[in-house]
Amino acid sequence: MSASTFRTDRAISRAAGTESDTTTPPGTGALLVRPLTTTVPKELVHRASVAEVMLTGWERVGDHRFAVAAQWPRGHSFFAVDGRYNPLIAAETIRQTAVLLAHAEYGVPLDRRLLVKDIGVSTLPEHFDIGWTPAALELRVAALASTGHDGTLTGLRVNVEILRDGHLAATGGCALSSDTAANDQAPGPLPQVIALTPPVPPQTVGRLSPLDVVLSAMGRPDQWLLRVDIGHPVFFDRHIDHVPDMMLLEAACQAMAMTLGRPCVPLDITTEFDRGTELTSHCVIEACRIPGNGTDCVESVLVTGHQSGKLVFRSAVTVAAG
Repeated sequence: MSASTFRTDRAISRAAGTESDTTTPPGTGALLVRPLTTTVPKELVHRASVAEVMLTGWERVGDHRFAVAAQWPRGHSFFAVDGRYNPLIAAETIRQTAVLLAHAEYGVPLDRRLLVKDIGVSTLPEHFDIGWTPAALELRVAALASTGHDGTLTGLRVNVEILRDGHLAATGGCALSSDTAANDQAPGPLPQVIALTPPVPPQTVGRLSPLDVVLSAMGRPDQWLLRVDIGHPVFFDRHIDHVPDMMLLEAACQAMAMTLGRPCVPLDITTEFDRGTELTSHCVIEACRIPGNGTDCVESVLVTGHQSGKLVFRSAVTVAAG
């Protein structure tokens, strides 16, 4: 199914409507008022499980501007802990938005590999409590596309505002590049993956289960091995031959907790990816505090990942001062 065909048949979510559904005039920037009864097709956000799809519909509301609807479940095995949403659920929602628009609005074929170049999110924690119903979200999206000589998309950046109940809950962005030489439809067998290493204690990184820990101790207070469990149902929701970007964001958050000596919820995280992280060799995670002026109400940590001596990602994580 091509992206252009999908756009013609399903310009906005086209959820199974009811007679009581109401709409707003096109181009007003308002989302359709209708029950959130379905997600967008999982293929359009590079997920295999419908349960991992956060987006429920979208509409073009202007020149490179979109309104996107999303829903966060009340219970999630990874993104919901102790009655609150993990802020990384906002980053995943932004990632899915960029991928969706690349395919459904900018014509990138579904079998084309999309590479995340950077992703960032800033959150307002008071809007991340889990309520009595799933969180219904409105995303206001501005996109900037770059194309090659033949008009095909080579890059896409989205800037996103996430609103919950009319209140701004998070802002962020994501940049993708389209790898015209790579096909992501039918990857071959997984390479020989490195052995799974022991986790650091879950409570030290704000996790309840060792299955969700992505760091292993190396005997130094500022250095860890990335712990890659290809059986993790969220990170490895589908067959991929590299470490997922969201696993690296989680590694940055866990390294931040280890560096500060306490589990803490990130307020901001900004991550740049220099190259893909392979499954066949160890990735070393390092962290250091970013100096403040002594009166800051926040603390920041710089986290980097190196593989075979080469930088693969860098991430700045900011939390409220302890």
